[in-house]
Amino acid sequence: MTEHPREHLDERVSFGFWVYLMSDCVLFAALFATYAVLNTATFGGPGARELFSLPFVTIETLILLGSSFTCGLTLLAAHQHKKNLTLLALVATLALGAGFLAMEVVEFQNLIAEGYGPSANAFLSSFFTLVGTHGLHIVIGLLWALVILAHIALRGLTPGTARKLLVWGLFWHFLDVIWIFIFTFVYLFGFI
Repeated sequence: MTEHPREHLDERVSFGFWVYLMSDCVLFAALFATYAVLNTATFGGPGARELFSLPFVTIETLILLGSSFTCGLTLLAAHQHKKNLTLLALVATLALGAGFLAMEVVEFQNLIAEGYGPSANAFLSSFFTLVGTHGLHIVIGLLWALVILAHIALRGLTPGTARKLLVWGLFWHFLDVIWIFIFTFVYLFGFI
C-alpha cells in the first residue's frame, strides 16, 4: 500500500505541531518553576496579595474562558461546513481574546505606574515574565486567527483551511489551560 504524499505531509505537520506544543509546555514549566522560587522575593516590597485585584483577574479569566467556548463553536461550525457561522464565532473569539489582552495590558500599566515594574524585585520580574510570555502567545494566537479569518472569507472552508483552523484551535485551548494554571498559582495562591 503506497502512502499519498499529502497524507504524509499532514502527518508530519501534525507531529511537528505537537512537538511545538510540548516544547511550549517545557517553556511554561520553567517559567512556573522560576515564579515558584521567586514569588516571595519581594525585597521588602508588597507581594501578590497587595498588588493584584482578584475581581479584575477573575473577569479577565472569564473572558478568556468565553473565548475558549467561542473557539469550540468556531471549530464545530467549520466541521459542519457553515462558513458564516464559522466566521461569526471566530470574530467573537478574536474580540474576547483582544479584550483579555487589553485587560492584561491595563494590569501591567497600572503596576508599572505605581512603581512595581519588572525591575522592582525578583517576584515582579518573574511575574511579568510568566504572564507576559502568555500574553505574547495570545498576540500570536490573535494574529494567526486573523490570517485564518481572511483565508475563510476569501477561499471558503477548504480542507486546508479547516486543518489550519483545527491546529489554531488546539493552540488557543492550550493557552486557556496555561492561563488556568497562572490564575490558580499566581493569583489565587497569592491571596492565600
